[in-house]
Amino acid sequence: MSLDPKIVAALAGVSTATVTTVLLKKGLRNVWMRGTRPLQAGQPRLVGRAFTLRFVPAREDLATPESWSSPKSTRAAIEAMPPGVIAVVDAMGVTDAGIFGDILCARMAKRGVAGLVTDGVVRDVAGVLGTGLPVWCQGVAAPPSVAGLTFVHWQEPIGCGGVAVFPDDVVVVDDDGAVLIPAAFLDHVVETAPEQERLEGWIMQEVDKGAALPGLYPPNDANKARYAAAKRGS
Repeated sequence: MSLDPKIVAALAGVSTATVTTVLLKKGLRNVWMRGTRPLQAGQPRLVGRAFTLRFVPAREDLATPESWSSPKSTRAAIEAMPPGVIAVVDAMGVTDAGIFGDILCARMAKRGVAGLVTDGVVRDVAGVLGTGLPVWCQGVAAPPSVAGLTFVHWQEPIGCGGVAVFPDDVVVVDDDGAVLIPAAFLDHVVETAPEQERLEGWIMQEVDKGAALPGLYPPNDANKARYAAAKRGS
């Protein structure tokens, strides 16, 4: 379940924007989870396996405070989360019921969960921020989850922000939001994304020097040769 630390280290230096570019070149366009914004500025870029949780619309006989004690509850799901995962929660885009509050986020932090990503919202925001758990979401709301949602289960395929997420997939999050790397494409992204990041860094240096964009971004053969020479000389 856990990611190889070398993979985490490689992707920690790659922006979500670069990841989307690499995946776009492989034909994958729908990998950025809509509505997943950093809860506060300055959150670190994170890389981790997706641990999925799924909500469905609230139904009065199921979405009750008593359901919090059910064997299939958000509480039970949190206790099943291994260290290092990123919890990815399908809240159906509901923004008037907070899926997690400070106590649940505090427990996730204690268990070593890397972060929380959802297309919904959280509650008890001051307390959530105090836990230190990095959160990407659509915002905050005071009502609890059962005011608008029924929790169903964890570690099954979900849709978060319009993106299909499976438990073995990898998630990268930064200031631009959350991006999914399908498990089958992980090796390709790890092999190519850091080089794409280095190339774009070199292009930015050239732009800072006053270079024009045509033939530079994307680079033509002449600029590819210049980039290769710069790499050899570094």
